[in-house]
Amino acid sequence: MSTAHTEPAAADYARLSTTQARILEYLRAHVDDQTYFKSRLIADDLGLSAKEVGANMRAVVEAADELDVEKWGYSSGTTWMVTA
Repeated sequence: MSTAHTEPAAADYARLSTTQARILEYLRAHVDDQTYFKSRLIADDLGLSAKEVGANMRAVVEAADELDVEKWGYSSGTTWMVTA
């Protein structure tokens, strides 16, 4: 996976809760050109529940100007398609 990504602006994080900022940083750190993430796997890596990840994604999507985040699928949990 590529680790190259633009540095987030302080304003990106100023309007986010700690949990939301952690999710956003996780996506930024792990996205390639296009990557699919399951909520439960993000949750496992961050010590959260899949429900917490899903509940916070709307704010993350709004703050992630350089990422396109789309709810992709629901089979065996929610999958998010993230495009850098």
